[in-house]
Amino acid sequence: MRILIQKFGGTSLSTNDAREHVIEHITRERNDGFAIVVVVSAMGRKGDPYATDTLLQMIRDNGDSLPARERDMLLGCGEIISAAALCSLLHASGISSVVLTGGQAGMMTDEQYGHARIKEIRPEKVLAHLREGTVVIITGFQGSTAHGDTTTLGRGGSDTSATALGAALRAEMVDIYTDVNGILTADPRIVEEAKPLPVVSYAEICNMARQGAKVIHPRAVEIAQQARIPLRVRSTFSKETGTLVTDSAELKAELSVKDRHVTGIAHVSGITQISVKAIEGRNDVQLQVFQSMAKHRISVDFINVTPSGAIYTVFDQDAERAVKVLVEAGFAPSAINGCAKVSVIGGGMNGEPGVMARIVEALTEQGISIMQSADSNTTIWVLVREADMAEALRSLHAKFELHR
Repeated sequence: MRILIQKFGGTSLSTNDAREHVIEHITRERNDGFAIVVVVSAMGRKGDPYATDTLLQMIRDNGDSLPARERDMLLGCGEIISAAALCSLLHASGISSVVLTGGQAGMMTDEQYGHARIKEIRPEKVLAHLREGTVVIITGFQGSTAHGDTTTLGRGGSDTSATALGAALRAEMVDIYTDVNGILTADPRIVEEAKPLPVVSYAEICNMARQGAKVIHPRAVEIAQQARIPLRVRSTFSKETGTLVTDSAELKAELSVKDRHVTGIAHVSGITQISVKAIEGRNDVQLQVFQSMAKHRISVDFINVTPSGAIYTVFDQDAERAVKVLVEAGFAPSAINGCAKVSVIGGGMNGEPGVMARIVEALTEQGISIMQSADSNTTIWVLVREADMAEALRSLHAKFELHR
């Protein structure tokens, strides 16, 4: 069988019109000879009746004391409702379909309720239905323990469900349908010249996702990369093929895509920079600082360590608590809130001279100060004031000619 996984997010299922588009995509691919597995998220977003955030709010409104096991039972309801609605529409269209929960589809997890990890997938039941020509609709975001209890996989869990099932079923492709037509070179709400990318590598999209481009969860991409299964990020409301995610030279050649130094620009706002200087006579500043952050479960990022101290960032909402912890530990930290991390991402940057020079040039031309920087093989990060973030994104996008 040629198996295709189609994952539809909450906005793809939130209205009658959107669901009709979903039926069209399933019908088209089925007519092209694919055996179809559909993975669904809960309908809509916060405020919509069956959205995950709405269910979480219901818990908060009713004592906010639901145990983790029962919490996962409730949170799995949104996907079940989506799956049932889609199944009914498919049958009304004359297409045989069946609904399986994550557990029924063989998604076996550990017992870390709320952020369970997949231990194995037993796809025999899914394969049996596919052999009969049935479209299999599977509730994303959830699995089952060995004892039969429902678990959820955490944020981005439906993406993870889709790629994990793709790996287990040896699917030809995994299509992730959203409300945007693929992956863009930057956030189009800020950079008007942002353009869709026909193809990106697994590493590039992982970095873009981690740095603020919330199109697909990086955990899902990592699973697809390990299994060497191509992904496509597509729009539910278009027939365009969107963005292909692959490392395959053959597929890139087929699309006539040339390697480039920079693929896209991403950003994360709402960041505070914290600086801590070493205390004379003490050589444990870095140890004490990061142990204190870990003890109080404060996530740190953008870390620069020198013999004279440490500079790092936290989210704005954690900043006051982080400073208090440091003061209690005997340090005199300084904090600058209202910052943003801007990331320049590209698989072709490694070993290419002059990329950082062009970043500095672009920002200097706009009078934007770089407060901190770091780099990896595929990404260069700079910290700027949040007030300068939009102009930084536009200037970098133009400097690397990503609009072409």
